[in-house]
Amino acid sequence: MAAKQLKVTLKKSVHGQLANIAQSVRGLGLRKRHQTVTVADTPENRGLIRTARHLLAVAEG
Repeated sequence: MAAKQLKVTLKKSVHGQLANIAQSVRGLGLRKRHQTVTVADTPENRGLIRTARHLLAVAEG
């Protein structure tokens, strides 16, 4: 069985955000607005997503 995946899209810029929020977005592999990446559904990635949830859109996939 394959590990679950999450599609994460950066909807808003990290400009002006706290450093830990910007680093969480970078840790997910996102660099530009409207960029989408696929990450494994792990507790670590869920924590990064939770930190920047107001900037991101997340979908199963």
